[in-house]
Amino acid sequence: MRELMLGIGLGLGAGVAPGALLGLVITASLRGGFPAGLRMACVPLLSDLPVVVLSIVLAGALPSGLLRGLSIAGGLYVVYLGAEAVMAARTAVVPAPGEKVPSQVGKGVLVNLTNPHPWLFWITVGGPLVVAAWEKGVGPAAAFMIGFYLLLVGAKVVLAGLVAAGRHRLGPRAYRATLAASGLLLAGAGVWLVVQGVTG
Repeated sequence: MRELMLGIGLGLGAGVAPGALLGLVITASLRGGFPAGLRMACVPLLSDLPVVVLSIVLAGALPSGLLRGLSIAGGLYVVYLGAEAVMAARTAVVPAPGEKVPSQVGKGVLVNLTNPHPWLFWITVGGPLVVAAWEKGVGPAAAFMIGFYLLLVGAKVVLAGLVAAGRHRLGPRAYRATLAASGLLLAGAGVWLVVQGVTG
C-alpha cells in the first residue's frame, strides 16, 4: 500500500508539473481535440521504458555531461516546436468537429527522450524506490509503477479533455491567441531546459 501511495503522489506531481510535454498536450488538444491530446498524454507510456531501464541499471554511472547535452538538445527542439506553434497560430482556424489532424506523437516521444527531467527523476528517486520495492516482491514494485503512471498519464488526459472541450467555444481570434500562448509556453520550457543544460 505504501508503494502505491508513493507512486500516486509522485505521478500526480509529475503529471501536472509545467513543462514541455504538458505544453505539447495543450497544443495537440487545441489542434486535434481530445483524441490528439489523449495520444500526446500517453507519450510517457511509449518513451519511458528505455529511460526507466537505463536509469535503474546505470544509476549514478551516467555522466553529468550527457544529461546537460540532452537538456540543451531537447531544449532547442522544444523552442523550435514552440516557435512553429506561434507561427502557425497566425493563420490557424478552429478545426471542424471530426476533422483529421496529423499525429504529433513522434515529436512528443523525441521531446520526452531528450528531456533530462525523466532521466534525473528515475536515477535519483524513481529507480531507487523501484529497487527497494522489488526487494519486497513483484507486487510492491508493480504497485508503485501502476500508481505512478496512472496519475502521470491520467492528469494529462484530464487536461486534454478540458482543453478539447473548450476549444470550439473559442472564436478565431481567441483560438489563435490560445494556440500562440501554448507555443510560447513550449518555447519558454525549451529556453529553461537550455539554460539548465548550460549552467548545470
